[in-house]
Amino acid sequence: MKNGQKMRLDKFSQRLEGISPEIISKISQIDELKGQWISGAKLSPQVLGRLKRSVLITSTGASTRIEGAKLSDEDIEKLMRRINIQKFTNRDQQEAQGYYELLTNIFNSWPTIKLTENSIKHFHQELLKYADKDKTHRGDYKKQENKVHMVDEAGQSIGILFDTTPAYLTPKAMQELVEWTAEELANKKFHPLFVVGNFLVEFLKIHPFVDGNGRLSRIITNLLLLQQGYLYAPYVSHEKLIEDNKPEYYIALRRSQKMINANKPDISAWLNFWLDIVLKQSQLAVELLSKENIEKLLSPKQLLVWDYFIKNNSDISTGEIVANTKIARPTVKQALDILLRLKKIDRIGLGRGARYKKL
Repeated sequence: MKNGQKMRLDKFSQRLEGISPEIISKISQIDELKGQWISGAKLSPQVLGRLKRSVLITSTGASTRIEGAKLSDEDIEKLMRRINIQKFTNRDQQEAQGYYELLTNIFNSWPTIKLTENSIKHFHQELLKYADKDKTHRGDYKKQENKVHMVDEAGQSIGILFDTTPAYLTPKAMQELVEWTAEELANKKFHPLFVVGNFLVEFLKIHPFVDGNGRLSRIITNLLLLQQGYLYAPYVSHEKLIEDNKPEYYIALRRSQKMINANKPDISAWLNFWLDIVLKQSQLAVELLSKENIEKLLSPKQLLVWDYFIKNNSDISTGEIVANTKIARPTVKQALDILLRLKKIDRIGLGRGARYKKL
């Protein structure tokens, strides 16, 4: 092991020395829910596709609003449908378009993407590719000093969170961080959520780019969670959960950045916050599989099939549903499959004579 890697490992181990039983408990809960998702996620590709499209809108809106943009989720949806939105700045639209397209690529291609400096620089270039004011620096590490600001709902700075790594040290710091993180995730000596959480707090401390660091950290979060087996990431937006808890996000970052390189380094404030986000994301993902959330999983036409069951307590055949709802048979069959998997209905008999009854 190189001296630099050993020093980094020692620092990381020191940061974990003060980990509380509460943090360990959160990780155990997350992994239990991860297992429930893997064993229970037998949703149709159509349902998963619909959920993913919704999360792309929600995550894009939330992640850009955290940094001061003003587009609502409805505005984002209109933008992606190429509907012109005159009331917002071109900058907001450029940032949203870049985030949406990059996140789509992450969701579709995560198994083949490696965490490297080149990939991170490529992500940054893609993230800001529509942003006119970022042409000169996108895809390149910062050449001048920057600071991390808290921003209010109007996008104005309300204070400096912390100073970042000097520009001249950034390339070395990023090389060490990325190589070490990739190696530790491959070695599996530490729980991956500790390694990913540490990567994020260090990445934000370095703040390697002139702009886009916060958004990029959330893009990379999606990538690393997926690669570590948290396969529900595309179906529940962690970005929205951060937006809903933005003051706590800033406080956790500030506290951990002050202590990250202290004599007794401590990033527990960040880990507590970030694991709360991942735990809530896990809980919401598993809830998607429950009976109570059937409305979130069905298309409008499939919901009409479910409504027909609610209004009719007797045994019902596929043909009766088609005749009475005027919905195409393939759509009815898709709805029946989902309802059966979620134990909303029961099937009586087999083949053409099968009938269905609401449970």
